[in-house]
Formats: sequence, structure tokens, C-alpha cells
Amino acid sequence: QVQLVESGGGLVQAGGSLKLSCATSGSFLSINAMGWYRQVPGKQRELVAIITSDSATNYADSVKGRFTISRDNAENTVRLQMNGLKPEDTAVYYCNAVIRRNWYSSSYTYWGQGTQVTVSS
Repeated sequence: QVQLVESGGGLVQAGGSLKLSCATSGSFLSINAMGWYRQVPGKQRELVAIITSDSATNYADSVKGRFTISRDNAENTVRLQMNGLKPEDTAVYYCNAVIRRNWYSSSYTYWGQGTQVTVSS
């Protein structure tokens, strides 16, 4: 089965930095777009950043200029460098990937388990 494993979350002071990583493992044919989302209690999950298979990127307005998404295709990993963190960035961060398992099936979106990011003031 395909699995996305996240790491790098934690507690940081306002203005600090964190780097999140998400490695994809298992049996699959290809990975297309990859991304990061975040969610706080009582609100729906929202887009943070997306990166395509050819490294085109898209960011939420709230994180532009502060966060950078990247991917390492050799390692099947997507990363999120978070600089200038603010208390309002506090959330559970989820990675996802659009993956085609084999020639018999279509592509599906897979999600990581989430990692907590807490920014104190």
C-alpha cells in the first residue's frame, strides 16, 4: 500500500522557522502533483502550497514570501520550508500526492497522517 510519512513538525517561536518533509513509499507507478494543506479545529482543511511534476508551484496568499515548497523526485519526497512563522500558522499540516498505482488503475489522491505545527508569540 502507498504510504506518506511526515516529519518536522513541532513548537517554534514567532519569527522562527521549521522544515517539514513527507516521504512517499510503497508500490506505485508514478507521482504527479504533491502538496501541503493545513487544518485547525472547527475549520476545513485549506491549501498551503502545491508543486507539480515539472516543479510549477502555487501558494496560498497568506504564506507567499514566507513558505517554499520543493520536491525531490529521486527520493519521492515533498518538503515545505516555513520561515517567518506567525501564530496564525498554527495548525495540523498534511501532505498529499496524486499517485497512479499501476497501468490498470487511475490516479488517486493520498494523504499523510498530519503533523502539528505550533507557533507561540
